[in-house]
Amino acid sequence: METTKRIQYISMAIAAVFITVASIQGYRHIGLPPVIIVGGSGVIGFILWYKTYLKNPIDPKIILPLFLLTVAALEIHMCEEYLTGFGPAMSRLFNITWTEQSFLMIFAFIGPILYTFTALGLYYKVPVAGFIACFIFIGPGVAEFTHFIFPILKPDILPEIKNTLSQNVKGTFVDGMHNYWFNITGKYYFAGMYTAILPMIPGIYAIYKMIKSKNSLSSK
Repeated sequence: METTKRIQYISMAIAAVFITVASIQGYRHIGLPPVIIVGGSGVIGFILWYKTYLKNPIDPKIILPLFLLTVAALEIHMCEEYLTGFGPAMSRLFNITWTEQSFLMIFAFIGPILYTFTALGLYYKVPVAGFIACFIFIGPGVAEFTHFIFPILKPDILPEIKNTLSQNVKGTFVDGMHNYWFNITGKYYFAGMYTAILPMIPGIYAIYKMIKSKNSLSSK
């Protein structure tokens, strides 16, 4: 069933607020990189959602299993990131304040709540749920390729020191900041890199299926 114009406008407003608030909070509590990642993923996800899902929500049989596979793969990926100190490593890389506590709050607690409500929304074809799904497919899905770039970037905080650091960063104490710079470690790795491809596979395939579903609908 086609979404009414009123619901479309309300849904777009909610999506825009989500992108704005998430970007602002990311900047306030962590720094600029989350704004680029979250904001960029949000805008691209918004366009994908607008083109494929908003007007005519996709059959849950198509999108829901792929969404669940993506978030399940994402949780596996987060386990590696947690064990290897992704948040603090990002703090050292970009001179931002991403502590282990904030990493857990976002991905271990808030994230699963959002995923659960999104899954329910996709089942009942709620338009806004389609936006969150697109955001996940683009962000934790496609954008995970950045893990393969991070090892070659020179850290902003004491790049020549190989040892793990624990110190104040812009007024916030960040513990366990690993240095994954390839020039120092000699090892091409960054926190979470081994499992980064896992959410990319169902995420990218979901984008393909959404576009294909939209094209099939348009041709009828």
